[in-house]
Amino acid sequence: MFEKVKALLIEELSIKAEDITPSAELSSDLGINSLDLADLILQCEERFGIVIDDEDVHTLITVGDIVEYLEKQI
Repeated sequence: MFEKVKALLIEELSIKAEDITPSAELSSDLGINSLDLADLILQCEERFGIVIDDEDVHTLITVGDIVEYLEKQI
């Protein structure tokens, strides 16, 4: 799942592959702003066929958090 999320970040948000690690923080390490995060959430929902609750979005701090969340939902 990490590789799928990594590919999504590279393709959709033009994040450098070497910057993407499970512990990388979305905002401080990868420079993802709130608009990018909203786009990322939509891309995850479409690609993985899930719905990410608005109240869960604030818990997604790192790439690893996204991976863990998606693994629980799928």
